[in-house]
Amino acid sequence: MEIKPFALERYFARYEFSARYLLSSSDCESMSLGELLALADPEAYQLWLEMKFGYTESQGHPLLRGSIAETYSQMAADDILVLVPEEGIFLLMHALLKPGDHVVCTFPAYQSLFEVARSIGCQVDTWEPLEKQGWVFDVGQLERRLRSSTKLVVVNFPHNPTGFVPSQAEYERIVEIVRERGIHLLSDEMYRYLEIEPGATLPAGCDLYEKAISLAGLSKSYGLPGLRIGWIATRDTDLLQHTALLKDYTTICSSAPSEVLALIAVRARHKILEQQLKRVRANLSQLDAFFARNRDHFVPNRPLGGSICFPRMPGVPDTDHFCRQLVERTGIMLVPSKMFQYGDQHVRIGFGRQDLTDVLDRFERYLATLSG
Repeated sequence: MEIKPFALERYFARYEFSARYLLSSSDCESMSLGELLALADPEAYQLWLEMKFGYTESQGHPLLRGSIAETYSQMAADDILVLVPEEGIFLLMHALLKPGDHVVCTFPAYQSLFEVARSIGCQVDTWEPLEKQGWVFDVGQLERRLRSSTKLVVVNFPHNPTGFVPSQAEYERIVEIVRERGIHLLSDEMYRYLEIEPGATLPAGCDLYEKAISLAGLSKSYGLPGLRIGWIATRDTDLLQHTALLKDYTTICSSAPSEVLALIAVRARHKILEQQLKRVRANLSQLDAFFARNRDHFVPNRPLGGSICFPRMPGVPDTDHFCRQLVERTGIMLVPSKMFQYGDQHVRIGFGRQDLTDVLDRFERYLATLSG
């Protein structure tokens, strides 16, 4: 297997921990240990106090899997495999795919969603959105990309980096298209529950279709990436078991402290997600005003979900150069579209953090120097 370097992760490795102001983070504001423990119910808190630093169950703590299953309508604890989200993509694709299989993936995308399949030897087609229509993914375009050899369709809604969310009818049509052909569906739902408009949360893929796999976790919507806890949920028992067998060659099991803290978070999800969504909506209003004041620099499409957006910068010939110069001169980190293999005209902006106001002010002052 030969796999290309992960461009976005290499970019973050270069700047994330040296830049002072992160305007490109895809996750929401994180919590302290004390804040999270304060949300624990008595059972989970006792688990924390009595926890020993031994190995954990490979599939995940039964209480954690049970609590995760409660976030779905059709899942049981045995339908959940706890793992690192990135690991889930890697292992699942190795469990499902073989050289020569055909895969279709929403694009631009988190690189592993298509690159792992390519490294296996699959033929990968991308399903790209229509920017002028608000980053809409045309379902008919997906249907035209399918072949008799298509083994997997990969979707990501709310979409990273554009923030697009289809209607429930559109999403159900996607599910129906793959069901009619017996194609597996990998639904990346890391930003689920961060939909801007009330009532816009889509059903989980795994609840709608027995050959769908929902990928989720605590990194984005929950704002707890440091726990390194995610999961896949599916009714495809054979695929889940095969993925679990491959996990014996990677992490084997999760960190004991992370699993207990994850249990606390999942059980307190309504409080955590309500706070994150409140912050995201308030920050998006600030971002709307920022874009309105800086029309000469940005052509935005308002995101429908998640904590990221993907505006065009028409006056910038190369956003990669622009972003590197920005971080060197101001300490503000942005992600250029080159990191998504999507040309050189866009940037990804993250608006899930508490310090957005201050960072936007600093960014706006820098933009003013370019206009003067």
